[in-house]
Amino acid sequence: MRRVLLVEDEPTLCRVIARNLTAHGHEVTTASSVEAAREALEGQAFDVMLLDIDLPDGTGWEVVRHLREVGRDLPFVVVSALRVHPERLDEFRPLAYLPKPFPLDALLRIAAGEGAHEAAED
Repeated sequence: MRRVLLVEDEPTLCRVIARNLTAHGHEVTTASSVEAAREALEGQAFDVMLLDIDLPDGTGWEVVRHLREVGRDLPFVVVSALRVHPERLDEFRPLAYLPKPFPLDALLRIAAGEGAHEAAED
């Protein structure tokens, strides 16, 4: 079991991902904004974060910057409908980048810690 922070503001997609992760034995905490993600990160430890970039109160990059500012290193996967510029990926170095729509099985493999780079290419 892995502890997953799912940062996603689209309610239906958030429910689908959370339900699938839970069905595969993961403990899932959800956040729908930068602020909610920061609060979750202050109160809990996670094994991986699934991170949308376009959030109602900012960007997912702000969540990663916050982690760095407080000296925490948390592996994360970008799951976003926005096209992410390669320079951003080089700067922030996510485990993987899954553009929406993405194959759910790829996300499940990454969340389980299996082959992030291979899954991102599916």
